[in-house]
Amino acid sequence: MFKFILTEVRGPVGIITLNRPEILNAWNAAMRDELVVAFEQFENQDGVRAIILTGAGDRAFGAGQDLNETKTFDADRAEEWVAEWERLYHRMRTLSKPLIIALNGVAAGSAFQVALLGDFRIGHAGVRMGQPEINSGIASTTGPWIMKEMIGLARTMDLTLSGRLMDAEESHRIGLINRIVPQDRVMAESLALAEELAAKPPVAMRLDKQRFREMTEAGFRDALAAGVRIQREAYASGEPARMMEEFLAKRAAKRA
Repeated sequence: MFKFILTEVRGPVGIITLNRPEILNAWNAAMRDELVVAFEQFENQDGVRAIILTGAGDRAFGAGQDLNETKTFDADRAEEWVAEWERLYHRMRTLSKPLIIALNGVAAGSAFQVALLGDFRIGHAGVRMGQPEINSGIASTTGPWIMKEMIGLARTMDLTLSGRLMDAEESHRIGLINRIVPQDRVMAESLALAEELAAKPPVAMRLDKQRFREMTEAGFRDALAAGVRIQREAYASGEPARMMEEFLAKRAAKRA
């Protein structure tokens, strides 16, 4: 059914795997659409009481946006792009079931944001996380919103403007990774936590998650409105396309 993701059910746990390991699970519009459908299916499946999201391979949970897609955007397509993220983020934020992110390697850019939209994050010592979008000419809008909610303005400015990636120890120290385990134990630990959460009273779980969403909804909507305005201006300038071409050329040269 799906081309870019995998799904399976283990007992009370639904598992979604980003499945483009050859490009570090970077996503395009089709993958985002598939994720919305997969979350919807597990939300409506009574036997599933918790969800895990992870990435295929051992190098990355996700490298974020596939730049081969966004390098061709104009202002109108950039606005549509924001709407695509709204659909995915809204679906994730309205899940009534706990969502665990099983991190295996890099979580960068929009993949970092998706990881932060989970309720728990399990990682290993090799995980790196951050918001390097500025390095490829992409202005950040939803990223600063979710980071500020979790780590405050000063750290959000640091990560957004520098584009640096944090190592697992720093991410754990500031509360973005809940548990660090050996890499070969990430999925097992995520499953154990998911099964523990799946046994919690479902009405209380749903209402707790609903309240967290309510507490952050105004900021989410503001970030989306800002995203339309900012991305239209950015892409109309032509800078993102130039920077992404440079970034992709440098990456290709390193691999040659």
